[in-house]
Amino acid sequence: MDAGENEIRLEKPATALRRGWTTGACATAATKAALTALLTGEFPDPVQITLPKGEIPSFALARETLGGDHAMAGIVKDAGDDPDVTHGALVMATVRRLPAGSGIVFKAGAGVGTVTKAGLPVPVGEPAINPVPRQMMTQVVTDLCTESGIAPDIEIEIAIENGAELALKTWNPRLGIVGGLSVLGTTGIVHPFSCAAWIHSIHRGIDVARAEGLKHVLGATGSTSEKTAQEFHDLPDIACLDMGDFAGGLLKYLRAHPVPRLTIAGGFAKLTKLAQGALDLHSGRSQVDMGWLASQADALGGNHLRERILSANTALEVLEMTRLEGIDLPSVIAGKARAVALATLRGAPVEVDVMIMDRAGVLLAHAE
Repeated sequence: MDAGENEIRLEKPATALRRGWTTGACATAATKAALTALLTGEFPDPVQITLPKGEIPSFALARETLGGDHAMAGIVKDAGDDPDVTHGALVMATVRRLPAGSGIVFKAGAGVGTVTKAGLPVPVGEPAINPVPRQMMTQVVTDLCTESGIAPDIEIEIAIENGAELALKTWNPRLGIVGGLSVLGTTGIVHPFSCAAWIHSIHRGIDVARAEGLKHVLGATGSTSEKTAQEFHDLPDIACLDMGDFAGGLLKYLRAHPVPRLTIAGGFAKLTKLAQGALDLHSGRSQVDMGWLASQADALGGNHLRERILSANTALEVLEMTRLEGIDLPSVIAGKARAVALATLRGAPVEVDVMIMDRAGVLLAHAE
């Protein structure tokens, strides 16, 4: 998936998954088709491009327009089997000749965002078209103009149909990208359920927070815990980093790019896994150790619950049985999760507090 283009994390199917194409690859193919038509009068369909690692995919055109001074080509994005909100979106490139010496100019069309905050790989005020897609489009334009014997003085306007509405389902508003989606991708290929894409988005969130001078950021495992912690600390949206399951991705990046204070918030089960030392909290990659939980309860006088805890189906079941016995297990878990976070930060200048909430968002424990 493209970083920032997927909001809902679904369980990965057991069957083989089909790869797709990034928005950047679609925009590059559309740019090549449009400029070819502007220079020759004919749209190549399908149009082929070369991706950064040498693959040469073909893209069918879904829309084309040739005017006197411009040409437009549109390609429907196929994200393969990834749960990407931009799957099926129409990505359009309109190209125009510019006065001599103008060079290649990128413009945000309808549905493509504009960068308004520092810390992203594109300067403030520029269209939210990331460096690798820019390089791919620049290469395509340069090659075609060289073949035609003209200077590459071309405006490239990228638009995404319904992009402004789709962007509301992404992290773009928090990152300061307004008006639409980002044109992203580093290889041109969408790898379904890519952990790297999610972690990349966390990193960009930290970059933006640092550039904005924020002193306190929040990483939460889900929207309920995020809402409670955000209100508790009175944090702006931009401080919320969409950590999800990737506590390690968040902590390791903060180790090298520190922010003075970090709050980690989440439910009892997820933060139990962090307290055990797991840095990837996804249900498919780490599990709650009932024996470990039983030992924590033992230390609080709950040894009479050991067998029940060992036979429990879920961490929630353990939480409920210990609460009924007056055993404050969440406080212990919060403290141990904080210790794991601090150990992962390895002395980086980041203060950490951990908050555990129930499913209704009620605060159960707070380790500072």
